Amino acid sequence: MKKTNTTIRTATEADFPAILQMINELATFEKAPEKVTNSVEQMKNEKNLFGCFVAENENKEITAFALYFFAYYTWVGKSLYLDDIYVKEEYRGNGIGKMLLDKIFEVAKKENCKRLRWQVLNWNTPAIELYKKIGATLDDEWINCDFDEETINFIHSI
Repeated sequence: MKKTNTTIRTATEADFPAILQMINELATFEKAPEKVTNSVEQMKNEKNLFGCFVAENENKEITAFALYFFAYYTWVGKSLYLDDIYVKEEYRGNGIGKMLLDKIFEVAKKENCKRLRWQVLNWNTPAIELYKKIGATLDDEWINCDFDEETINFIHSI
């Protein structure tokens, strides 16, 4: 494990290539690399739809990111959804994930969010243990329902 001095800061457009690289690493870790269709160009076009923090080491290398957006849930109202949090493998175990989570909690509190939500794969034991340790409630009752772009377009044409 490589110890590092880490700074957490708001991501800029210049960070999008490094963030997308880590998104691809995360997809590989989650055994679904073929599902990533995002691009730097798309991120630039859609930058107003999300917020993102990056972790940067003393060499200005981006080592981690946390990407979020605001949502509205009928039962509680304004919420923050943490879409992805990822720390490069060689930097794990240094508290970087916790530093990023702290920033996400800071935003949720500042924005008066009524809920902070994210997902974790049921086999990602280290992440599950971290989330339990910090007080997250894990729900095994709800099932995700997703439609990809192709299906959305197909159903809309019926």
